[in-house]
Amino acid sequence: MITTHQARELALELPDAVELDHHGIPSLRVNGKIFATVPDERHIRVMLDEGGVLAAVAENPTICQKFWWGSRLACVVVDLNRAETELLRELLADAWRRKAPRQLLREHDCSP
Repeated sequence: MITTHQARELALELPDAVELDHHGIPSLRVNGKIFATVPDERHIRVMLDEGGVLAAVAENPTICQKFWWGSRLACVVVDLNRAETELLRELLADAWRRKAPRQLLREHDCSP
């Protein structure tokens, strides 16, 4: 089990990550772009691309669920009561890489 505090700490370990309010819920951002949100005490939404969402759900069906925003597959919802730290760390890093500016990726030797 991962607490929301621990989940937020994992996200904030990523370079230049900050936490800001987003319509009343915490959002984790890099360069002003949201890569995760914490809607409640049990879940975190991680903004992966469609392939990443589908892979996370296929590999971890009891932990990860698809989240649709209208007709768009927006993110994966991770059940913090079931998730392992390493899985969440990987998902957050993938989402962070999608939103981080190229210069920051180069500085930290991360692939886009």
